Amino acid sequence: MNPFDVQSFMAAGGLIGLCVLIFIETGLLVGFIFPGDSLLFTAGILAAQPDPYAPLWVPCVVVPLAAMAGDQCGYFIGRRLGTGALRGRVARMIGPEPLAQTQRYFDRFGPLTVFFARFIGIVRTLTPVVAGFSGMRHRMFTAFSAAGSIVWAAGIILLGYYLGGIALIRNNIELFMIASVLTIVIPTAWHLLRRWRRRTDVTS
Repeated sequence: MNPFDVQSFMAAGGLIGLCVLIFIETGLLVGFIFPGDSLLFTAGILAAQPDPYAPLWVPCVVVPLAAMAGDQCGYFIGRRLGTGALRGRVARMIGPEPLAQTQRYFDRFGPLTVFFARFIGIVRTLTPVVAGFSGMRHRMFTAFSAAGSIVWAAGIILLGYYLGGIALIRNNIELFMIASVLTIVIPTAWHLLRRWRRRTDVTS
């Protein structure tokens, strides 16, 4: 199958794949490599096609649920492992800056961070874990997680759905998929390059 034959991919289980990736993005620390925003936007565009992979309401319901489930997983990892959840090779790849940024959001916004983090790249991966080991009440975390997941996931899918009616976008879906891949490759490569330069400066 052509890797950019998106409609065939979605018909073969793309919605399930999307839900899995959205779950991993906040359920496991490795999820920081996934471009959740781009995936959701593309899912909305595909739902607007003449032969959609699913009715619009399906991803608007199912994908937020996957996001909430991911948040719960991340929360309980943080609750069980404490700050140790942010140690190891994956944590070193993420680096200290995103963690410090997440902590600043908690200091400034408190529980609202769980809602706002949904719209901020790597921060949404770290927030459930930090909420778990920082002692945030589970009921409060769940409430803000549910609100953020619905607004973020369903909102971006709807945005892609309505913009998918524009011919220029509808006829260039492949470019959006390429852009989605680049949103993984470029930030990851830039982050690793910066870390390599810092190590080189220290050892030189």
